[in-house]
Amino acid sequence: MGLLDSVLGAVMGGGQGGGGNADLLNAVVGMLGQDSAAGGLGGILQKAQQAGLGDVVSSWIGSGQNMPIDAAQIGSILGSPAVAQIAEQLGLSHGDASGQLAQMLPQMVDKLTPHGQMPEGGLGSMADILGAFNKG
Repeated sequence: MGLLDSVLGAVMGGGQGGGGNADLLNAVVGMLGQDSAAGGLGGILQKAQQAGLGDVVSSWIGSGQNMPIDAAQIGSILGSPAVAQIAEQLGLSHGDASGQLAQMLPQMVDKLTPHGQMPEGGLGSMADILGAFNKG
């Protein structure tokens, strides 16, 4: 089983995936790439620090327990336009998209930073991130 499969299994509760889950995963991977509008993982971490949630996002990168985040906090980090765009892509309400992002994003960041630290230069492009999944 590759890393992508293990992330989907962990995030979606053991293989209950479907088209919507894959679309959400693609949206999250797109946000984490350094060439994204969110500024990649580094940009998300910076926005989280500005919103007073830096320790929460840092816990996802670190090797310890991931701190939870809720839908409203996701909105304060990513911004309403980004969440709205993802909601539209997935055919979800703004609240549902925020809730699903709050579930998936911590686990994705955790899986993409297995050594407990953010790689120098961030996670790279979306192709780099997808390449990391395919190696798993």
